[in-house]
Amino acid sequence: MRGLVLVWLLGAASRGETPLRFEDATAASGLRFTHSLGSQRLGSLLESTGAGCAWLDFNNDGLPDLYAVSGKPLGPGMHPYPLRKPPAEPVHSRLYRNDGDGKFTDVTTAAGVAADLFGTAAIAADYDNDGFTDLLVTGYGRAILYRNRGNGTFEDVTAKAGLKVPGWSIGSAWLDYNRDGCVDLFVGRYVKFDPQYRAYYAADNYPGPLDYEGETNLLFRNNCNGTFTDVSREAGLTAFTGRAMGVTAADFDGDGYPDMYVANDKTENFLFHNQRDGTFKEIAVPAGVAYGQNGESTSAMGPIFADFDHDGRVDLWVSDSKYNRLLKNIGPAKFKDVTEPAGISQLTAQYVSWGTAVQDFDNDGLRDIFIAHGGLIHMVPQEHSLFRNLGEGRFADVSASAGPVFDHKTVARGACAADYDNDGRVDLFVVNLGSPAVVFHNVSPAANHWLMVKLAGRKSNRDGIGAKVEVVAGGRTQIAERVAGLGYLAQDDPRLHFGLGAASKADRLTVTWPSGIVQRLENVSSNRIITVEEK
Repeated sequence: MRGLVLVWLLGAASRGETPLRFEDATAASGLRFTHSLGSQRLGSLLESTGAGCAWLDFNNDGLPDLYAVSGKPLGPGMHPYPLRKPPAEPVHSRLYRNDGDGKFTDVTTAAGVAADLFGTAAIAADYDNDGFTDLLVTGYGRAILYRNRGNGTFEDVTAKAGLKVPGWSIGSAWLDYNRDGCVDLFVGRYVKFDPQYRAYYAADNYPGPLDYEGETNLLFRNNCNGTFTDVSREAGLTAFTGRAMGVTAADFDGDGYPDMYVANDKTENFLFHNQRDGTFKEIAVPAGVAYGQNGESTSAMGPIFADFDHDGRVDLWVSDSKYNRLLKNIGPAKFKDVTEPAGISQLTAQYVSWGTAVQDFDNDGLRDIFIAHGGLIHMVPQEHSLFRNLGEGRFADVSASAGPVFDHKTVARGACAADYDNDGRVDLFVVNLGSPAVVFHNVSPAANHWLMVKLAGRKSNRDGIGAKVEVVAGGRTQIAERVAGLGYLAQDDPRLHFGLGAASKADRLTVTWPSGIVQRLENVSSNRIITVEEK
C-alpha cells in the first residue's frame, strides 16, 4: 500500500500539488497533557471511551486556547483495578492559554475550570451573549456549565442555569434550534452504566455497550436570561433510546434551521430533522444514515457535516470502529454511502477510528480528512490516518508521507483541529487514552492561499452558530457552517477556515445569519483572518 502512496506522490509532484506535512510539536508547544483512566489499568466501558478536547478563545485575544478533558480516580467499587494510592498531583481536565508564540500555559487553577468529575468532552459557546465564551464539560454523573466572567476566570453556574444532566453525558452541541438569538444545548448520553456489573467473558476484558441499557438524549432551550429549560420531551427526543457517542448539529437540508445527528454505539444512528415548530422528527432510516455499509448497527464515533464536493449541500462523515462512512448528500433528505468509491473503506477497516477532523490542511480548496485510531477494548496502539481530497469524490491516503508523527502509534480517542499559531495552516490536538496527548503541527509548504472567517452576531447569537458562510474564489464556491460540537467529543477552531488554492483573493464572501440577514463582501484579500459582524 505504501508503494501505491509513493506512486501517487510522484504524480502529485508532477502536477505541482502541495504535499501535506505535520510535525510533533507537543514538547515545543508546552501542551503536556496526560489523560487519566482513574485506575491502574483499563477495566471498564467508562474508562475506555476516553475523552476529547475543545478549542476556544476564552480571553478574546484572537488566539485559540485549548481545553483538554480527563477522567479521574473515582470512589470504591467503581473500577475492578482501583488505584492503590491517590496520585501525587490532582487529576483533572485542563485549560491552556495560547501565548501567541506557538506556546501554551496551563491556567486551569487560576481560571477555576478543573471540573471535579470523570470528564468525557467539552464544548464552548457564548450562551449569554455577553461577548465572552463559556464552557460546558460533560462526564459521568453530571455536566458542568462554566460562565466566563470576562477577567480570565469562570464560575460554575450549572445549578443557577437550571442544567440538570443526570447519567453519563458524552458528545454535545450548541445550536440555536428556534432561531431566537440564544444558543440552545443538545446533550448526548451514552448508557446507564452500572459499575457493579461484572458478568462478562474473560476474553471480553470488561462488559461492553450492549451489556447496559441505552439512554435518551437531552435538549435544553435557552431562555435568553441565563437559564435553560429541558424541552427534550416536547421536542420529541425522549421517544428514542440509543447509545450516543459523538453528536453534531447543522442545517443539512438548507431550510435555515439546524438539525441534529447522533452517532450511536451498537445502535442505529439518529438524524433529528428540525420541524421548525420546536419539535424534531427522527429520519435516519429513510435518509440512509442509520446503519453501516452492510445494514448493521455499527460503533459510530464522530460525525461531521461538510461539503466535500462543492455542490452546495453538506455531506456527512462519520468515524467508526469498523468501516468509516462518507455519506454524500443527494437531497432532499437523502444520503448515499460513497465511502468505498472514495477510496477510504479499504484503508481504514484495519483500524478502530475515534477522533476525526475535516479541514483543508493544504489550502487547495478541498477538505481533507484526519482520523485518529486506537484499540477498542484492549490498549492496542495504532498509527493514524490522513486522507487528501483529490476532488471528484476521491481521496488518497497520504499518511506515509505526512511526517514521522503519523508513524507514532497511540491509543487515541478525541481529536480537535485549529490553526493555533495563526499561520493559515490547520493543526491538530489528539487525546490519547491514559497517556500523553500529541500536537500535530501543520508544516505543509505554504504555497496556497487561505482565508479565515470569525463571526460576531448581533441579532443572531453572538458566536454566529448556525450561520452559513459562502466563499467564491478561483472559480470555485465553498460553503461552511459555524458549528459548536462535532466529531468524537470535540470542538474545532471557532473560526471558519477556507483554502483558496492559487487565488489571491475571494471574489465574494457571503454570510447568511440565523436571523435571516445576508451580508456580502467583495474582493476580500487572502492570507488573513477577517471578522464579519452582523449588521
